[in-house]
This record gives sequence, C-alpha cells and structure tokens, in this order.
Amino acid sequence: MLVQRLHHVAYRCVDAKQTVEWYKKHLDMDFVLAIAENQVPSTKAPDPHMHIFLDMGGGNILAFFELPGSPPMDRDHNTPNWVQHLAMKVDSVDTLLKTKARLEASGIEVVGPTDHTIFKSIYFFDPSGHRLELAADTGTPKMAKMLDEVKWDMLNEWSQTKRAPEHARWMHDGSMASETTA
Repeated sequence: MLVQRLHHVAYRCVDAKQTVEWYKKHLDMDFVLAIAENQVPSTKAPDPHMHIFLDMGGGNILAFFELPGSPPMDRDHNTPNWVQHLAMKVDSVDTLLKTKARLEASGIEVVGPTDHTIFKSIYFFDPSGHRLELAADTGTPKMAKMLDEVKWDMLNEWSQTKRAPEHARWMHDGSMASETTA
C-alpha cells in the first residue's frame, strides 16, 4: 500500500491559542508544534497564518490553521451539520461516559451516547464549530466478519438504488443484541 498512515488532518480554527487550550483541557491532547508563516509554502501566496498541531496519540496528529486575513469561517450549508465531523476512538464505553460528564460539567452540549451496534459514541462541537465524535468500539469479531462479507453487496446495491440496503439489518433491529456480550 502506498499510504503508510495518516500524517495529520487539518481544519481551520477561529483562534489558535483558544483551540490549543480547549483540546488540552477537554480531550487531553498535547500541543506538539506551531508553524507561523506570512505566505503559503506551496503556492507562495501572501496569507499570514498560524498552523498548530495536537497529538491525538498513536501517531495521529490533529492540526488547525488560524487565518486572520481570510473571511470569517463558515460551513457548507448544502451539507447537514451532522455529516462533516471528526470521529476519534476512546478505549471504552466507561471512558466515553466519563468524558461526556466532564464536557457537560464544562457547559458543552453533548448528544448521546448513540448506540451504533458496533460502537457507541457521543457528539459535540469545538469552539470553532467543528463537530466531534468520540467512539468506543462494542462490536464482536463475528459482527465485523458479517459486515465484511456484505460490504461490496451493500455498496453495489446503494450505487444502483440510492436506498439503504438490508444486508446488515441486524445492526438496527436488535437481532444481534446477544452478540454485544459475546
């Protein structure tokens, strides 16, 4: 495979310092690098910016750009706000619930936990309006195998009909409830 791993994912932020402090306080991410430049390195366009990097663990880096000379941030109004988000894995449902309580105690509105059968998650927004998801895996090896076996059939059917295929209905009808304890 050509790609070895994700180097970093970058978003825009309203305020770099506020972003670093928020992610440290609420998600325990370490601030690992800051790069400030007056022009874009690739295009040489004049555009002063602060590029910050946060350690998500496991070699994963979350980065942001503060762009004071650009128009105010906005979102894609043709895409529902639940679609574009960054999902990050946590080690357990217990960690997920403790984090939810900590976020809510800080005045951050949290949706969930939502049960996706193979994982549970919570959703909330950062200070720049980015939707974040924390997810704890709950699926079994059998569930993963069942999903792997139907992925191409599901994709091909969706491609033709643009309607949700029924190949993994068990994820939504509760018929695999006993699997979550297996």
